[in-house]
Amino acid sequence: MNENTYQERRGQIETYFDRTAVAAWEKLTSDAPLGRVRSTVRAGRDNMRATLLSWLPSDLQGKRILDAGCGTGALSIEAARRGAEVVAIDLSPTLVDLARSRLPADVASKIDFRSGDMLDAALGKFDHVVAMDSIIHYRTEDAVSALSKLAERTSSSILFTFAPRTPLLACMIAIGRLFPRGDRAPWLEPMAQEKIAALMADHASLTNWAPARTQRISSGFYKSQAMEWCKS
Repeated sequence: MNENTYQERRGQIETYFDRTAVAAWEKLTSDAPLGRVRSTVRAGRDNMRATLLSWLPSDLQGKRILDAGCGTGALSIEAARRGAEVVAIDLSPTLVDLARSRLPADVASKIDFRSGDMLDAALGKFDHVVAMDSIIHYRTEDAVSALSKLAERTSSSILFTFAPRTPLLACMIAIGRLFPRGDRAPWLEPMAQEKIAALMADHASLTNWAPARTQRISSGFYKSQAMEWCKS
């Protein structure tokens, strides 16, 4: 991992989500009416969250889950309702505070919300890690390196999403830049699945890991691909 580029991008993401986009994300992750563009993003995110949850065991009793880039906590809540003990972390303290304010009473004791870096070793070890739309702003090399660090403390699976490198997505990103900043998240870094696999093969900490399921979700301006890594 290039520590400089990772830290620089991490700082940009934290600033965007904690200062610039909080109001937009509060509305996006609620039931409030949305415009056309954001409606497609909400639908896409809901579909992606359901996909990732379907890849986790239906019974998570006794399992420890890291929700890396938890946002307002929707995935954490569903994992906790399956019995998991969840550590939910996000770079944005403001989003984490919003997540705490929305926390249902039935899972309040099962989710530990924190603001900080998902790579912090002090978070401990996990059975499963989910990183939904939380590495999409990093270069492919830095994203795979970050996932490899998580793999060192994970016993079963890592589920993550990335922006697929396709001509259509590249065109849509270019069009998206014409919209007001409030209508888009900046700094998307499209990735190629083949490059992810090649970089994965180069990491010593990933020798016991292999790609498994993958699923692409397309909903208007939301284009994202889920990938599962499983430990052998």
